[in-house]
Amino acid sequence: MDFILTENAKLVCKHELGTVGIAPSQHFVTINKNKILVEPDTISKPIAGCPNVGASIKPCTSTLTVFQGYSDFIRINGRRVCLASLKGITDGTPPGVVEYLVRNPGQTLVGVK
Repeated sequence: MDFILTENAKLVCKHELGTVGIAPSQHFVTINKNKILVEPDTISKPIAGCPNVGASIKPCTSTLTVFQGYSDFIRINGRRVCLASLKGITDGTPPGVVEYLVRNPGQTLVGVK
């Protein structure tokens, strides 16, 4: 089951300690009173606490693109909902390689197969 993400979801960079700050852009569809995330709610969001720091190493500070994890079938106001399988790229080093992903979808009641 691929659960739908809500505003309570926890997204992290691959370095595990970097937490993605998310904010829902739609406010009328909820699960247990928590707003559902839709595209592009996880793009261009800040990442705090990434431990990947060092000489000529840039920690993850922002999310960039998503390459998987949008529903092909469920949309809200024309925008695809975000699923627990969501993965994207951060701005950390090496460029274009470091991913961010879902650690907790924020709910386990509604999902898709």
